[in-house]
Amino acid sequence: MARVVVDPVTRIEGHMRVECEVQDNKVVDAWVAGTLYRGMETVLLDRSPEDAFYVSQRICGVCPISHSHASAQATEAALGIEIPEGARLVRNLLEAAQFLHSHILWFYHLTALDYVSPINALSANIADTYALAQAAGTRVADFGAVASRLTAFAENGQLSILTGHYWDHPGYALPPELDLIATAHYLEALEVQAVANEIVAIIAGKFSHPMTSVPGGTAFVPTVEKLDDILFRFLRVKEFIDTALIPDTLAIAPFILDAATFGGGCGNFISWGVFEAADRDPLHRYLPRGFAKGLAVEDVSPDDVTEYVEHSWYESGTGLNPASGETKVKFTEYNPDDKYSYGKAVRCKELPAESGPLSRMVVAYLREKGGQDLTGGLEGIRTPAALIDSTLEALGVAGKPEILVSLLGRVAARNLEAAYVADLSIAWVNELVGALKGGDVSFWKAAATDAGTGTGAWEAPRGSVAHWIGVKGGKIDHYQVVAPTTWDIAPRDADGVPGPMEQALIGAPVADAEKPLELLRIAHSFDP
Repeated sequence: MARVVVDPVTRIEGHMRVECEVQDNKVVDAWVAGTLYRGMETVLLDRSPEDAFYVSQRICGVCPISHSHASAQATEAALGIEIPEGARLVRNLLEAAQFLHSHILWFYHLTALDYVSPINALSANIADTYALAQAAGTRVADFGAVASRLTAFAENGQLSILTGHYWDHPGYALPPELDLIATAHYLEALEVQAVANEIVAIIAGKFSHPMTSVPGGTAFVPTVEKLDDILFRFLRVKEFIDTALIPDTLAIAPFILDAATFGGGCGNFISWGVFEAADRDPLHRYLPRGFAKGLAVEDVSPDDVTEYVEHSWYESGTGLNPASGETKVKFTEYNPDDKYSYGKAVRCKELPAESGPLSRMVVAYLREKGGQDLTGGLEGIRTPAALIDSTLEALGVAGKPEILVSLLGRVAARNLEAAYVADLSIAWVNELVGALKGGDVSFWKAAATDAGTGTGAWEAPRGSVAHWIGVKGGKIDHYQVVAPTTWDIAPRDADGVPGPMEQALIGAPVADAEKPLELLRIAHSFDP
């Protein structure tokens, strides 16, 4: 029995520890610890409810827009505000830009190095690389120039972030030509994700923390000229997704098909829904609300959420819904048999639940297969079901969506979601242009009261986010947040049931306990 510890897990947003017991080259038990306490819930008490929008977005530097939207929605529900139609479209565009930035960043810069070896790319045959790129239908770059740059860096010992990896691990199974293609796209993706951030800056005033998508709607008033600028950038991002991200995913997948046999986790999936439709019904969001147990979906409500702290560094009440939840931190010591995480054991319908792109795409797939239209009447949209079915066919597993419940499925789902969101973003820009030309210029409404309670249940790129607020006399008297990573890295609950990532790790193969590449692949697949 070997004890394998990765602390800290790098290439993530935040601080996390993974500890596993490995026997006969397989994980038999696992503990995932969130080692960072933020405490925004206590910071917000006794402040103006409008402050929640600005403060809570600091919870995460990669998904601040989603936190600000969830906070704004909670505040709007508490203060009796229904945002105008123009604000709905602006928020969808802002959220879409963040999603596209995050998904591209995640694949190429945070997780691709678990599969792609730039060191192996040094031995690529350049002519064969061009031939492979054309055969795979992926984006052609100046592969010779990229190889020369890599060689120069290697010879000078200046590989920087490309050092410190397990490049000699047998899990790196790609041919050097494919490694070179992916490395070239890694470099181009640095530019493309910045283009997505430019969209955020145009709409939100700056990146990363938005200034304009405030409670009541938006302070950003678009013009046709600004929307032209936004459309140009969305088209650039969409082109890269269609010609690099998706083809690269399909090209790499056949070499890592073993990843379809482990890492599935708890098999329960939560989605609050994201990208508001005209009727404002969470069930009808472009990525709809739902709770999936395996491949069966049912309705879900924020009232179904409970949090347990038996294995967390809190002295708060346990088994509480966040509407009455507490955040009373009490650090003791790290002890896997007792308390070992700042993450609470959040549960949905008393079950551990994974959140993130896989959850959203599973829920959307099942809703669509059940007859729900996910296009909102927009044209030219590749829907989740169409994207998933075509991918399964390309991988030779047509009609087997259950393969999604795996490490490989989690990786693929995020990139397929990017393609769907890219299509939607183009349509929303055109829809907003039409609204402006039709004279719809309303983007904000004032509060109707200074007291109330509200919940904003939304989705960030990395998963489900919800904010609960209570307001009395114009001041916040209660605030709780369940962030995406809270779902995924949740520790054991009162019954000792492991959280989603812990369950995904259990059963995973570990070829070399000194180089636990497989554990990193699973951890990174959740984008914690």
